[in-house]
Amino acid sequence: MKKVLLFLTIMFMTMSYGQEIKQIPQINVNGEGKVKVAPDKVLISATVETKGNNAKDVKKQNDEKIDAVLKFIKKMNIATADFKTKQVALNPQYDYEKKKTSYNAIQTIEIVLKDLTKYDELMEGLVQQGINRIDKVSFETSKLEQIETEARKLAIKDAKLKAEDYVSVLGQKVGKAYTISDNTQVYRPQPMYTAMKTMAMDSAGAENETLAAGEIEVIANVSVSFILD
Repeated sequence: MKKVLLFLTIMFMTMSYGQEIKQIPQINVNGEGKVKVAPDKVLISATVETKGNNAKDVKKQNDEKIDAVLKFIKKMNIATADFKTKQVALNPQYDYEKKKTSYNAIQTIEIVLKDLTKYDELMEGLVQQGINRIDKVSFETSKLEQIETEARKLAIKDAKLKAEDYVSVLGQKVGKAYTISDNTQVYRPQPMYTAMKTMAMDSAGAENETLAAGEIEVIANVSVSFILD
């Protein structure tokens, strides 16, 4: 029995080594597609933070400021669905040197502003009503999925053009895609301030623009392996 097994093993190994490994002729290339679009909304995360020695007073002050902020947001005709409370906290902070406890109250409001012409007015009003910390300003687009699709298509076209350039001198043709790897990235502009609106007055008394919104850029990078015909 052992001799039979040994014979079959040797025969299988001989057949395996004797067979040629069939390789698929292919070309590997990278493609890139870029699409830019102007933002049509901005996401703002704004916080009211108050501190003091009495928890009840600290919370009351914080609530009053937030109430004023919310009333101002509604006055700006921002839809109810476009702003919400993101965080609420009241934390004790013990000072070991002074052996004393103080309190820190925080409430964060997240706002989606869809009319960028109101940006300066909104930011100035938030600060005036009690916001003392702007945690985040992020420019967004409602067309993100659309431009991501466009960028990916451009990247695939770019990859195929490169492959065709390479193989054209060899008398071969680019066939079907064998593998595709995607690494799409989105770059969002950050707000660029020249000055706060309350200070942005030239010598003639005219207001200056305080924000350059920029463009949102989607860059699709793909790696494609094409079969060669």
